[in-house]
Amino acid sequence: MSQSTPQPIASPVEADTPPRKSRSALFVQGAIWGFVVLELIFFSVAGRFLSVSDTAFLDLDNMLLLLKQSAPIGIIALGMTIIMINGNIDLSVGATFALSAIVLLDSMTWPFMAAMGDWAIPLAWLFALGTGVVLGAINGLIVWKTGVDAFIVTLGSMLGYRGLVFMYNGEQPTSHLNWTLVDFAEAQFLGLHTATWFLLGTVLVLWLVMTRTVHGRNAYAIGNNREAAVNAGIRVGPHFLINFMLIGFLAALSAVVFYSESGSVNPNDGMLYELWAITAVVLGGTKLSGGYGSIISTLGGVIAIQLLRKGLGYIGADTETVNLVIGLILIAVLFLDRQLNRKGSEELKI
Repeated sequence: MSQSTPQPIASPVEADTPPRKSRSALFVQGAIWGFVVLELIFFSVAGRFLSVSDTAFLDLDNMLLLLKQSAPIGIIALGMTIIMINGNIDLSVGATFALSAIVLLDSMTWPFMAAMGDWAIPLAWLFALGTGVVLGAINGLIVWKTGVDAFIVTLGSMLGYRGLVFMYNGEQPTSHLNWTLVDFAEAQFLGLHTATWFLLGTVLVLWLVMTRTVHGRNAYAIGNNREAAVNAGIRVGPHFLINFMLIGFLAALSAVVFYSESGSVNPNDGMLYELWAITAVVLGGTKLSGGYGSIISTLGGVIAIQLLRKGLGYIGADTETVNLVIGLILIAVLFLDRQLNRKGSEELKI
């Protein structure tokens, strides 16, 4: 009797990501940069006829400012990419952003902090970033220990954290303007603003995490097939916890970058940030079902959204028109993604 040769067991990613499906996803991800180029061309041409401004849309200072303005949503969207690759979602990032900002500014008025002068700045940053990590850990622990869907958990925490924002200082803004912080936030290096450097640094670090580490490979494996990932020995619960802490940290980092210059937090700040972040991630080709996504493409999604907002305003469109256009584009991208996935699934059955 001949013995059969044992077949190697495919990893979760290899088992659940057929080549055709991967190429379809890569097409969607790469298309975002083509869309960015198309936006630049369109608004440059349209601006010559419709804009009331004498400044060209592709003016260097205009583009540098656009990158700076992309940083708050962009940093959050990068963290949301990892969460969504996992097959989860976090709706509480806007409230985490606001609460971390309040801690940042208010902590600098505490008596022992005020006595430290500018030396209190790093400690205030630490308090704010720690707040984001703690709030993210709460979400991660609940998802891990209860098994409740992350959408439900973070929807509840979104309301709860926003309640803490209002409880902290009522409906009044929290303000503290530190000129050392302002100078830091407004500084430029090699022509790029501080906020832009934070955004690009976050892109680099998370790209390395997702492409060069075991944690990144596990994120894709879990998103592709959670059961197979568990059978492969991946500790899914702790993995979720780390990623929710990471996105909490990034929401707080976004607040630190933005409010170092602004110096005043309103209780409603950060509302709808979760929706803008999710939109950028989806435009970048990350799948809502998990298992596929790209940090670099999410950056493209963030820039595309900011270009739309700035470009439509440049040619005279109002806010409602901007939101309508972005909403329609998002629907079109989701429809295309669904059609590509359906085609890939049908081909697998042949």
